[in-house]
Amino acid sequence: MAHWLFKTEPDAFGIDDLVSRPEQSEFWDGVRNYQARNFLRDEVAVGDDVLLYHSSCKNVGIAGLATVVASASADPTQFDPESKYFDPKSSPDLPRWFGVKIRHVETFPEVLSLKRIKTMPGVVNLPLVKKGHRLSIMPVGDDEFDVLVAAARASDVD
Repeated sequence: MAHWLFKTEPDAFGIDDLVSRPEQSEFWDGVRNYQARNFLRDEVAVGDDVLLYHSSCKNVGIAGLATVVASASADPTQFDPESKYFDPKSSPDLPRWFGVKIRHVETFPEVLSLKRIKTMPGVVNLPLVKKGHRLSIMPVGDDEFDVLVAAARASDVD
């Protein structure tokens, strides 16, 4: 089992939206970066943990935990001309973009802020805290995952 961090903008889709869905699950669509797509298509697997990270908002940071419940399949938004994620170069026979289905596991008491994450000695290898790493999906090491989840569950989150 692997661990991942998925970034999302909560005004478009956040952890509360995931909780409100039937079965508290949703297909993770709209990824339009080739490296992030490759993670989804080739590495993210059923049973993997997902840290849901809210970005481009007032409270930037890790908001909760999800799990992958369905492996990669073609992102249907790439075929819909009405979608902002439409890709005219994609076809059902040769899709370019993929997504996975995730299910809500836990909403943390407060968002574990990026500011705090950057000060945590146990997460120095996390791409999120390195300059120039802006991927919407990134791997998280076992030890880093444990440190982040423990901090997010603690009552002194800032």
